Amino acid sequence: MAYDAESGAGPGGARHIVLWVAQALLAVAFGSAGLLKLSMPMPQLIEMLVWPSALPPELVRTIGAVELIGAAGLIIPAATRIVPWLTPIAALGLSVIMALAIVFHIAREEWAALPINLIFIAMAGFIVWGRSVRAPIPARR
Repeated sequence: MAYDAESGAGPGGARHIVLWVAQALLAVAFGSAGLLKLSMPMPQLIEMLVWPSALPPELVRTIGAVELIGAAGLIIPAATRIVPWLTPIAALGLSVIMALAIVFHIAREEWAALPINLIFIAMAGFIVWGRSVRAPIPARR
């Protein structure tokens, strides 16, 4: 039985469902974080998150934009099946952001931030592996 991209039926259908759930969760997390960093006034953002005070505001806004683009990249290419290979690339990019965040938080001794960073990097790594090796989405013909 061949894979049906619309229903997720076929060999590995459950794998596709689990990957879609991971993609959606990560897209919501990074999309909302990105919007927050892009739209909230910097003094409020610093009050809420603290760490943005250690970076130039332009870098914080850039991180927000990259997170928002990454969130879109987790969903749009796979959902439309137009260049679906961009989905694992987006997940890889978000993994890099999380790896850099881990280094940043360790340097600042912000240990409480590490568990969520590690969860996000694991989810993104799972999506990279799943959508590039184990359960890729075929491109539209």
